[in-house]
Amino acid sequence: MTIPILHADTGDLEAASETLAAAFEDYAWTRYVIPTTDYAARLLTLQRLYLDYAHQHGIVGVTATGDGVIALIPPTAPAPEEHTVEQIIALHGDRLDRLSQSEPPAGAWRLETLGVRPEQQGQGRASALLAFGVDAVRARGGSTIALETSDRRNVRLYERYGFSITESAESTSRPPVWKMTASLQ
Repeated sequence: MTIPILHADTGDLEAASETLAAAFEDYAWTRYVIPTTDYAARLLTLQRLYLDYAHQHGIVGVTATGDGVIALIPPTAPAPEEHTVEQIIALHGDRLDRLSQSEPPAGAWRLETLGVRPEQQGQGRASALLAFGVDAVRARGGSTIALETSDRRNVRLYERYGFSITESAESTSRPPVWKMTASLQ
């Protein structure tokens, strides 16, 4: 069964944000970096901010049914606008110091997010989205994609698409993080 993936347009971003909020509602990293007060609203707003930025500067793909989303950012993307950064800081509140994202290797695209609604997981949507993302980056001349994940199951998915672990950090005080890259050549 082929799962159609489309390049998102502006009209898709609200539903895509809702899909990502559902996908990441119980994700260890988002639970760690977003305060519990108004967690769901903060998560949804953050997803929309990140998707708006990715849509403006990179690639956002959605399943035709709207239950899966992927966003990738090129190495040439500018820093987010000041008002966007201010919103992100406010939404993370007293957990802002928990955020950490290292710079990807020089010239690498960043796979910012990939999420599927929980009731649709395990049916090939993440794989279809990932294949779409890899092909879209390759079509734009990209040669490397980097990502970070805090779920061991995601590591196995990414490895099937040529990603390798470049670094891992496990701690009793925060969720684990696996940094991965894939060469598209």
